[in-house]
Amino acid sequence: MPSEREPRRDVAADERGVDGRRRQHGRELVDAERDVAARIGELGVDADSMAAISNIFRVATTIRNHMERTVLAGPDVSFTAFTVLWVLWIWGEQEARHVADESGVSRGTLTGVVTTLERRGLVRRRPHPDDRRSVLVAATDAGEALMAELFPVFNAEEAKVSADLSARQKDQLADALRTILRTVDRLDG
Repeated sequence: MPSEREPRRDVAADERGVDGRRRQHGRELVDAERDVAARIGELGVDADSMAAISNIFRVATTIRNHMERTVLAGPDVSFTAFTVLWVLWIWGEQEARHVADESGVSRGTLTGVVTTLERRGLVRRRPHPDDRRSVLVAATDAGEALMAELFPVFNAEEAKVSADLSARQKDQLADALRTILRTVDRLDG
């Protein structure tokens, strides 16, 4: 079966510092924040906002890489492909532009991912019956079966990743991130 994985950097190497030792993200993160504060202190920037947003990026990347190394490695599915399958599994057949928006990828990226998933028999596309410019995308039975099997394993790993947070902290984190999403949506008009 052809792999749909996009070429990617050596994640294992990225998890090691310049000295070759495994990174300890929590300690390294505090050290990095201290270094940044020392460098930009006189610029008059909002360091708290910078720390919050840069930590969102850092944590998202770390979790994405973790999921690709663990849960998604067996079925050979990239995080982006998993997200596309998730959107189709939850909401069913949709216009490609909606799938791209919900998956957080460009239409060009979606086209490549859908092409690969289609070759693997996990999704299908067809012309929109009312709009010749649009394409509808749906998970196939095989795509639905993969998600039904894969999502519980993915969610179990999500539980492991967030295990050190209390239920209240998880709720607060999710709420804070939703607030940031609404703010960005408002800023984007």
